[in-house]
Amino acid sequence: MNTPDCCLTIVFPKSLEENLIDLLLLHPDLAGGFTTLNVEGHGSGATYRTVFEQVRGRTHHVQMQIVLARSDADTLLAHMKAELPNREIAYWITPVMEFGRFA
Repeated sequence: MNTPDCCLTIVFPKSLEENLIDLLLLHPDLAGGFTTLNVEGHGSGATYRTVFEQVRGRTHHVQMQIVLARSDADTLLAHMKAELPNREIAYWITPVMEFGRFA
């Protein structure tokens, strides 16, 4: 496994959560672990799936964070884009200055 130097953050509709998790589990060499959080999406690009979301002005989404090497992030993104092409999936990559465990 390469040295983790970035964090890949992916935000997607809750309905795609199992598909993305399944895809990650197929590539443990690229993403040995990840974190998911329930979040709400706001903005003009939001797709409202229910009247409730439309009235509230925000959508239910999941945010996934994966700390990994940049080359692995690029490879993983290529797999994801090929398997799950969807305009509602957003991502960004940020640098990680340090990653470790307390023990």
